[in-house]
Amino acid sequence: MNVLMLLKPKKTVKYLYENNTLRQGLEKMRAHSYTAIPVISEDGKYAGTVSEGDFLYYLVDLHNNRINEKERHRVSDILRRGFNPAVRIDVTMEELLNRALSQNFVPVVDDFGTFIGIVTRQDIMKHFIE
Repeated sequence: MNVLMLLKPKKTVKYLYENNTLRQGLEKMRAHSYTAIPVISEDGKYAGTVSEGDFLYYLVDLHNNRINEKERHRVSDILRRGFNPAVRIDVTMEELLNRALSQNFVPVVDDFGTFIGIVTRQDIMKHFIE
């Protein structure tokens, strides 16, 4: 079995762009009840993942909760590049399972680093149970 059998393709996944404002990011995460969301660059490359905590800590450090302040800052300002690393499409199921132990979802990229979707921890668990 390969990762494609479990992949939720990009067109079905919610994600943010690096240049989205903090407000846009917060609104999308809240609308979909996400605790973390993938971030991609304008050219479609996987840039990282941001979590609720990333937003929270950044906003606390701003010492300013006015709405217009959230529109001056970008998702790229809070992005932790090493957090929730992506796997390539040719990842082994063992490696995918190891990643899912510490991540709610595993981002998947092609050979060029282009974001193609995610595999959720839930789908991996279902696969191994069956």
